[in-house]
Amino acid sequence: MIFGHISQPNPCQFPAAIEKALAFLRSTDFRALEPGVVEIEGRDIYAQILDLTTRPRHMLKPEVHRQYLDIQFLAWGEEEIGIAIDTGNNVVSEALLETRDIIYYQDSENESFFEMVPGSYAIFFPQDVHRPGCNKNRETPIRKIVVKVALSALN
Repeated sequence: MIFGHISQPNPCQFPAAIEKALAFLRSTDFRALEPGVVEIEGRDIYAQILDLTTRPRHMLKPEVHRQYLDIQFLAWGEEEIGIAIDTGNNVVSEALLETRDIIYYQDSENESFFEMVPGSYAIFFPQDVHRPGCNKNRETPIRKIVVKVALSALN
C-alpha cells in the first residue's frame, strides 16, 4: 500500500498508469460530476465516483483484487480504512473474480486502520487486504473516487 495526499508531490516516479490516475485526481472537479464511471484510458484505467455513507467496521467485509489495483481517493467527508497483508489465511466470504475482480473475506488477520481526510489517497495492490468506508467517529456521507488500474497497464 502507498498512502499520500494529492497536494503533495510524489516522492518518486510511479509507473505511467499510476501517474495518469493521480493526474486525473489532481485535475478533476468532483463537485461537478455525478456518481458513476469515468473512463480515463478505456478499461485499463477508469474511475468510479461513489457517494457513500460510512458504516461501523463490523458491517463491512475486507476485500482484495487480483486484476486491478485500487487508488482510493477521498474528495470529502472522513473515513477509516482497514489494511492488512493477504497472508492466505483469511476465510473467503464471497469470490467474484470473474465478474467484478473482487474477493470478500469474512475478516482480516493483523488488520490496522488509518484515517482518510479530503485529498488523501491510498493505493492498494493485490496483496493488500483493505476494508474501506469505515466510520471514523460516526456514520458520515463521503464522496470517494476509486480509480481502477489494470495490472497489465503497469508494464
